Amino acid sequence: MKNKIYIFGAHSRAQTLAAYLCFLDEDIHIEAYFYDNDEKNPENIGEIPVFKVNGTMDINALSLSLDYPVYIGTRGIFHKKITEMLTEIGFKVIYPVTVEMDLMLRNQYLEKYYSSIGREFIKLDKLQEFPVSVFKDSEMINKISASVYTVKSPFDRPLQQEYSLASYEKEIYAGAVFAEKFFHLLPEDSLRDDAGDNISAKNKQFCELTALYWIWKHAGEDILGLVHYRRHFLFPKNWKECMLSNQVDVILPVPLYVAPTVEENFKSRHDPSDWEFMMQYLKDNFPEDYQAARRFFKGNLYAPCNMFVMKREVLDALCGWLFPILFKVAEYGGEKDNSYLNRYPGFISERLISLYFEINREKFKLVYADKNFLP
Repeated sequence: MKNKIYIFGAHSRAQTLAAYLCFLDEDIHIEAYFYDNDEKNPENIGEIPVFKVNGTMDINALSLSLDYPVYIGTRGIFHKKITEMLTEIGFKVIYPVTVEMDLMLRNQYLEKYYSSIGREFIKLDKLQEFPVSVFKDSEMINKISASVYTVKSPFDRPLQQEYSLASYEKEIYAGAVFAEKFFHLLPEDSLRDDAGDNISAKNKQFCELTALYWIWKHAGEDILGLVHYRRHFLFPKNWKECMLSNQVDVILPVPLYVAPTVEENFKSRHDPSDWEFMMQYLKDNFPEDYQAARRFFKGNLYAPCNMFVMKREVLDALCGWLFPILFKVAEYGGEKDNSYLNRYPGFISERLISLYFEINREKFKLVYADKNFLP
């Protein structure tokens, strides 16, 4: 017997939630998707209808049951309003999908999915339970330097609560070349991405990647990472020892599921011709990678946010492959009038980094880690 449910939301977040729930429980059947705004919403998602709901809707005319659970698959800031509206309509069971619930579902989905294709979904925080030490003493581990660079910008919105950097984190300002021009003066001793060999002036398109380029060219640590001022990895305290003793080469964020595919998800939000140019560039210059890209981008998973921690030699290899592609894509696509759309090289990079480690998954040992989001 099917467990019938509704999902509130009709775009990517809601469709991702639907994928998690249906994969984890084959008895779940989504009867309908709901929305309550005037944005452009689909009439159907697959064969499932999409309805606009409000306090005056005719439940019987739409053949809806108030007894079926409603899962709210929208941003958390809307949960209270939506819950109140659904309660007023008469729905009896309502589940706002919180950040914590989403993270739990995502991890459960990935564990089951990777198992179904014969791969292991390895989390960094699980490795500490089974350390396989290749070091004779902790002194050797301490000699290996590690920094995770936290990217800030002169244009960042302030955090609602102050965040204290972890001992291994270093702040670096991306787009620092614009700081004085727009009167957002940086602290005098701040680390900036506009010193020496740099692409700081490309920040409006390349986002945190201008900091990555600077790190690639100038940082000297043995292990290097990149996070955002609002997004940080949730690491165990002994993460470096755990990484080294288990011979891990790369840590990426837990992958994100997107619908209908990684490729189509990008194209629906950005200029499709930029994506097509990127694929043609891969075909012309990296034919083996192009074939892998065709397969990978027809899937649903990629590691988001251009976040990572990796060994120095891995970062060198990644950046030597990644930046020439992005420079060519940006040269082709030019600047866009819309500030969000203008960041397309940064969004393409998220997909390319994931592709790179899919191509090289036999070469590098990769594990995943959860991340947070600071409001």
